[in-house]
Amino acid sequence: MAQQYQVLARKWRPQQFDDVVGQEHVTTTLKNAIGQNRLAHAYLFVGPRGIGKTSTARIFAKALNCVKGPTATPCDKCDNCLEITEGRSLDVLEIDGASNNGVEQVRELRDTVRYAPARGKFKIYIIDEVHMLTTQAFNALLKTLEEPPAHVKFIFATTEPQKVLPTILSRCQRFDLRRIPANLIVKHLKEIAKKEKVAIDDDALAAIARGAEGGLRDAESTLDQLIAFCGNKIAEADVLSVFGLVAHDRIAALTDAVLDGQTTKALQVLKDLDDAGKDLQRLATDLLDHFRNLLVVTLGAEGVASLQLPESEMELLAAQAKRTDSDAVLRIIDALAAAEGRLRYALSKRVLFEIALVKAVKARDMVGIDGLLKKLNELKSGLQSSPRMGDVSIAKVASVAPPTRIREATPANSPATIEEAWAYALEHLGKVTPLAKSYLVGTRVFGLKGNVLVVRFDPEFADRKEFADHPRNIEILQASLKEKLRMDVALKFEVGEVSTAPAPKAAAASPAKLGAPAKATPPAKMNVDDFKNDPLIKKALEIFKGTIVEVRK
Repeated sequence: MAQQYQVLARKWRPQQFDDVVGQEHVTTTLKNAIGQNRLAHAYLFVGPRGIGKTSTARIFAKALNCVKGPTATPCDKCDNCLEITEGRSLDVLEIDGASNNGVEQVRELRDTVRYAPARGKFKIYIIDEVHMLTTQAFNALLKTLEEPPAHVKFIFATTEPQKVLPTILSRCQRFDLRRIPANLIVKHLKEIAKKEKVAIDDDALAAIARGAEGGLRDAESTLDQLIAFCGNKIAEADVLSVFGLVAHDRIAALTDAVLDGQTTKALQVLKDLDDAGKDLQRLATDLLDHFRNLLVVTLGAEGVASLQLPESEMELLAAQAKRTDSDAVLRIIDALAAAEGRLRYALSKRVLFEIALVKAVKARDMVGIDGLLKKLNELKSGLQSSPRMGDVSIAKVASVAPPTRIREATPANSPATIEEAWAYALEHLGKVTPLAKSYLVGTRVFGLKGNVLVVRFDPEFADRKEFADHPRNIEILQASLKEKLRMDVALKFEVGEVSTAPAPKAAAASPAKLGAPAKATPPAKMNVDDFKNDPLIKKALEIFKGTIVEVRK
C-alpha cells in the first residue's frame, strides 16, 4: 500500500521550540519557564492564522510530558513524544472550540479533569479557537481554570482575544505571536524546497511570502500548490499567474512613476496590469505596503532594521528614498489609503484606482503650510538687504498645493487704519457670535478720542445699540482692535449722524475735541509695480510657480 501523501504544512510542522519560525519571544520565555520550574496552569496563545499557535502548544505539551521532562528539548523518540506528535496521546486532548462550544461539553471536560494522566506527568487540554465558546461555557470553566488539580495544564489558542471573557484572560498567561517577516518565510520555504528537491528562484519565494501576509502555513500551502502545478521547477511568473499577484519590477515601475510625477506612465502601468488580469485590490494593498516601507526608510536608519525585507526590495527602497522625503510619502499614502478601502465596493475598480494614482502624483508635489512658511522664512533671511519690502508678513500667504497663489502680502510693521481695524474686529466677532455682528450693521467709525474709539449708529438703527453694547461683545471687539492697532483702545457706541469721512490711521491719530470727528489721514498709496518687482516676491513666485492674484492696499 502506497504511503499516504502529507501536505507540506503538516509534513514540515516544527517539532522543537527552535524550529518555530519568527516567535523567539514566545519560545524563549517558555523554555526559561521550564528550566526554572515556573510553570503556570493556563496559557493563552494569541495571533492571526498560520503563525504557529497550535504547533507551539503541541511542542510545549511534549516538553512537559517527555520522559526526560519537563525539558526545553523533548526527545521526539519516547512513546509520549511520538503519541503527541501523531495526535493520539490520551494525556493531551486537543479540543476544537468552534464545534465544542456548549456548556455541556465544558462540563464533561470539567468532570474529567480530576482523573490522573495515563502515562505522562500532566494532563494537558489544548483548546483551539477558544473565543468560540459561549458565555455559559466560559462561566462553567472559570472555577476549574482558576484552581485546577496540580496535574492539569490548559493551553488556549485564539485569533480574536477581544471575544474572550476578561475573567478568562485574567486567569491565563498571555503570549502574543506575531506575523512572520517575509525574509524569514523566504528562508524557511527555501529549506523546504531543498528537502523536497524543488528548484525555485528567489523572486518566486519573495512573491509567495508577499502573498502570505505573515502566515507561514499559507506560504507552505501555496508552495505545495505550485509544486503540483509546475513540477520541480518554479519561477516567479508561475506564482504570479496562479495567484494574480504583481511582479516586483512592475510595483517598482509604478512607484517610480508616482515618485517622479509621471502620471501618464503610472496610468499606463496600471492599464497593463489590469489588462493582464491582475487583482487590483491586491495591487492597492501591495502599493500601500511599499510606500509604508519607504516611509520608514525616509525617516532614518533606526527603523530600517525592523523591515526585514529581501535584499532586492531594500535596494529599491534605498534608491527611492534619495528622491523624496517623508512628508511627500505621507501625502501619497493618504491618497492611496483613501481609495484602498473603497476599491472592494467599487463597480469600476480601474477608474477608482486611476483617480487615486493621479491624486497620489499631485499629493507628491503639495506644499503644506508649515513647509511653505519655512521656505519663505529662508527666502526672507537671504534677502534682508531688500530696501523696499522690509519685513514681510508671511502668515498672510495662503497656499497648500501648486500652482501656488500669493493672495496678499502687506507691510507688517505699519499699524492698520482704524477703518481696517474695525472691519477686522467685526469679522472676528462674526466668527464668535454671528448674531452680535448683525446688530452692528449700519455703524461707522466716528473718530478716536484719546484712547477711546467712537463708533456711531445711524439714528435709523438706534435700537440696535442696546443689543450691541454688551460686555462680552465689547471685550471681543477691543481685543481685536488692540491686535490690529497695536495699542489699548476703549470702545464707545453713540447714536448720531454718521460721517462719510474716512477714519484716521491709528499711528497718526491725535486726540480730537470731544464730539468732533477726528481729522482723516488717508493711508499711503502703494506702488503696485514696486510690489511686483520686489526680489522676495519674485523669488517666491519662482519657487512656488505662483501668480499674484490681488494686491490689497
